[in-house]
Amino acid sequence: MMKRWFVGALLALAAGTAAAQAFPSKPVTLIVPWPPGGSTDIVMRALAEATQKYLGQPVVVENRPGAGGTLGAVAMLKAQPDGYTITQIPLGVFRVPHLQPTPYNPLTDLTYIAGVSGYTFGVVVRTDAPWKTWGDLVAFAKANPDKIAYGTPGANTSLHITMEEIGYTQGIKWTHVPYKGNAENMAALLGDHINVAADATGWGAHVDAGKMRLLVTWGAQRTKRWPNVPTLKELGYGIVSNSPYGIAGPKGMDPQVVKVLHDAFKKGMEDPIHLQALEKYDQELVYMSSEDYAKFARDTFNAEKATMERLKAQMK
Repeated sequence: MMKRWFVGALLALAAGTAAAQAFPSKPVTLIVPWPPGGSTDIVMRALAEATQKYLGQPVVVENRPGAGGTLGAVAMLKAQPDGYTITQIPLGVFRVPHLQPTPYNPLTDLTYIAGVSGYTFGVVVRTDAPWKTWGDLVAFAKANPDKIAYGTPGANTSLHITMEEIGYTQGIKWTHVPYKGNAENMAALLGDHINVAADATGWGAHVDAGKMRLLVTWGAQRTKRWPNVPTLKELGYGIVSNSPYGIAGPKGMDPQVVKVLHDAFKKGMEDPIHLQALEKYDQELVYMSSEDYAKFARDTFNAEKATMERLKAQMK
C-alpha cells in the first residue's frame, strides 16, 4: 500500500513538472481592472504586447473596471492556478480590505509574480478655471465649502484617499465624484461636470494642448515634463504618492510557472514598446522580483491598515 502511494505521488509530481515545463501552450489572459483607453490600460497593453514576444504565446488583455481596481484580485479566486489567468494589482487591492469586507485576502489568495511600475499623479483644472495655482484652489475651497467637485478614477483609490486627507488636514469640504477610470474622469472635467480632476498623467496631452492646467504633482521630485509645477511635498504637505503596481495570479501556482511568467514579463518591462508607453505617461520602472513583490504586498497591506485607522480617527 505504501509503495503504491509513493509511486502515485511520484507520478503526480512528474505530471505537474511536465505541465510546468510545457507552459505556456496557449494564450495567457491578463486582467486589467480599469476601463479601455485610460493610461493604465494603454501601458498594460504595451506591456502585454512586449511580453508575448518572450513568452511565446499571446498575452490577451481583458478589462474588468470597477470596485476601485480590485476586480482583478477578485477574479483570481475562481481562476485556475495554472498561469493562464493573471491580473494587474493596483495599490487599492491592499487598501480596500481595511475599508470594507472583500472576498479576497491579498496575503493568502494571490501569487505575486513581479512589480512593474508606478504613477505620476497630479491635480488639473480646465484652463478657463479661475485657479492659477494649487494655493488658489485650496484658498477657494476653504472659503467655499462643498463648492468644489473633484473627480478621480475610482473610490478608495490612492487619488481619492489623498484628496480626502488633504481636505481633512486643510479644513476643506469638497465633493468626491468617482469614475471608472482616467478616460471618464478626463471627459467629465472637459465637459464641465466637475471642477477638478486628480489622476495619473492621462491628463498630460490635455495639459500640453492648453486645455487643462496642472496645479501640483505628487511625486518626490518635480517631473521632467512639467518642471515648473510644484509637488505636494515641497509645498509642505509631507505627501508623496505614486502607487506602485505589479502582476499576480491565483494562490497555489507552480513556482516554475511563476518563474516563466516573471522572466518573460521582466523582459517585456525592459522592451522599448513598454518603455515608450511608460515615458508617454511619465512613469518609471519600479521592478520587483517575485519575492520582493510578495514582501512589498505584506508591508503595504500593513501600512495601509495603519493609514486607514489614522484617517478614521482624524475624521471622527
